[in-house]
Amino acid sequence: MPLDILKTVFGYNSFRGDQEEIIHHVLEKKDALVLMPTGGGKSLCYQIPALIFEGVTVVVSPLISLMKDQVQALQAHGISAEYINSSNSPQEEEIIIERALHGDIKLLYLSPEKLLTVSSTWLTGLNLSMIAIDEAHCISMWGHDFRPEYAQMQNLRKQFSSIPFIALTATADKLTREDIVGQLNLSHPKTFISSFNRENLSLNVRSQIPKKDKLKEIKRFISERSNESGIIYCLSRKNTEDLADELEAYGFSVACYHAGLPPQKREHIQEAFINDDLKIIVATIAFGMGIDKSNVRWVIHNNLPKNIEGYYQEIGRAGRDGLPSDTLLYFNYKDVVLLKQFADQSGQQTIQQEKLKRMLQFAEATSCRRRILLAYFGEHLAENCGNCDVCNDPPNFIDGTIIAQKAMSGIVRLKEKVSVNMLINVLRGSANAEVIGMGYNKIKTYGVGKEYSFFDWQSYIVQLINLGGIEIAYDDKNRLKLTPYGWEILKGDQQIQLTIPKKKEQIKKKSSALVKKETDSQLFEKLRALRMQIAKEENVPPYIIFNDKSLKEMAADMPVTDNQFLGVSGVGEQKLLRFGEEFMSIIKQYKNANKPVAKKSTLSETLDLYKQGFSPAEIAEKRNLQITTIYSHLASGYEEDSSINIMPLFSSDNLLTIKKIKSDLGAEDQNKLKPYFEQANEKIPYHEIRLILSFLSKDV
Repeated sequence: MPLDILKTVFGYNSFRGDQEEIIHHVLEKKDALVLMPTGGGKSLCYQIPALIFEGVTVVVSPLISLMKDQVQALQAHGISAEYINSSNSPQEEEIIIERALHGDIKLLYLSPEKLLTVSSTWLTGLNLSMIAIDEAHCISMWGHDFRPEYAQMQNLRKQFSSIPFIALTATADKLTREDIVGQLNLSHPKTFISSFNRENLSLNVRSQIPKKDKLKEIKRFISERSNESGIIYCLSRKNTEDLADELEAYGFSVACYHAGLPPQKREHIQEAFINDDLKIIVATIAFGMGIDKSNVRWVIHNNLPKNIEGYYQEIGRAGRDGLPSDTLLYFNYKDVVLLKQFADQSGQQTIQQEKLKRMLQFAEATSCRRRILLAYFGEHLAENCGNCDVCNDPPNFIDGTIIAQKAMSGIVRLKEKVSVNMLINVLRGSANAEVIGMGYNKIKTYGVGKEYSFFDWQSYIVQLINLGGIEIAYDDKNRLKLTPYGWEILKGDQQIQLTIPKKKEQIKKKSSALVKKETDSQLFEKLRALRMQIAKEENVPPYIIFNDKSLKEMAADMPVTDNQFLGVSGVGEQKLLRFGEEFMSIIKQYKNANKPVAKKSTLSETLDLYKQGFSPAEIAEKRNLQITTIYSHLASGYEEDSSINIMPLFSSDNLLTIKKIKSDLGAEDQNKLKPYFEQANEKIPYHEIRLILSFLSKDV
């Protein structure tokens, strides 16, 4: 029966991982703790039993947005589901309660606060079949997102002793798992731990990148993924605002999100992102826990996360549909210092420091990152993943003993009283005022490391810290100290290997081996447009209709009969009835189009490729044309159709420069490129001037 429901209701042909075993365990009315990665199908583990059991299943969920997403998704499959939280009016709540009491609802989602409020009133009148606690790590003080209201639910198990309880989470280490079981008073639960390996996510880390260069890299990264949704996580509210402003000025569809914004604005931004009206969110970790959006294609961490659980959950918001997605983590030494201070003030100093240490070990890894990540959750990966930056570009090791001794000698001769930047300045022989004023130019190690750049020394010192040769005295102005191991290296009793720092090379978008079917991109865009239209009419997020994976299968297989359409992943009987005819009509029209297509103009070919997400350089290579010709096409195309987004192709500073020059030029020179080139001190290339003038021609 569970497999029949999986096929007919949810549109999947087979269970994944432990899903089937978990479902049968719950159907025997036994408690369970389920650890399954984001996008792994946790929800089906209680949704299918809920449809089989008589009565109503109550699902405890921490966020309004999460409840709304899941209820809309269930309703799209024809399942009677509702939620009650602070967003309901008293009248709406009363109607839902009446329906639940009459057995008209199969799944009822409640916030933990609401559940506690009604646990001794109308909840006792329901024919309860099961209670599912989602995001169960919130109940544990050791979890990365502890919520006090969750901790008050521990008496529920005694109150409803005859029904099964299932606790679910995507991230929990061993300590947190044990705490969840204890806090919820689960009765002899079986723990199911699914593989944490999200193969579709590429893992990339960039360290010690200067702020200006990092911004350029992020802009390039996003430009190469035009029309794709993504999230950028920052440590502070100010960081989110500043970075969002920078990206917006560059022409990206972006907004910032943090807990300091008014609730209505936060809700508006979140809704716009879920509905694909907004492509990029720059946020603190306040954003994302309740997001069920399946087509987030990338996640960037602008700073080092404070622990691996949080990092894993945040990158898990990408690629929930199983399609290839990218993750990118930036971090620097300042992040470590700040997070160390947070850990010291957390009230759980020892454990939070250890979690930060493990996070740093992951970020500084010189071996397969996925193996390290999975090992943290107790999972062994036999081979390197081939889908992380370390696997794709293995580091070069050198005998770093002399380098280490230079750094350590400097620390000792500076009496262990300086922090990283001052040590580097001394090693490189800097003549800045502070170095000279302190007399550090007179010590023996002054200038002994001038052959290495500031960036190189940063990398070497961080490696020495991580390898245990140097430690940072966080409680003493972040001064550097030698460890006993460091003294052994300095004396020549130990040797040490270091990796050669990687230069600030361009991050390239790689095609993933996980794409198994050749998708017709033109048909995919037509199907995506139809999905957006239906989503607007139904007032639901587009992925509630069909996720990107389903659309890509449709574009690849081109189903035109009911049976063929039911063969698409994610298409159940209800979705076939509701949406099948419209989607198959588009596919039939596309397949049956037999009119000879006139050869496209060279300009149209360029514009089509640009709209598909190819960069000007890629188009030039693909079409065997000069890149200046491609820019000319784009400028002309924009003048005819200003919906083409050309803003990522020029900087906001250059836009302001050309705009000012134009206002100063006489009418006879305003349409000539050379005067702009000369007045901009020949720093703005002709092709960019041409683009900006086209943009300004539409700027009303």
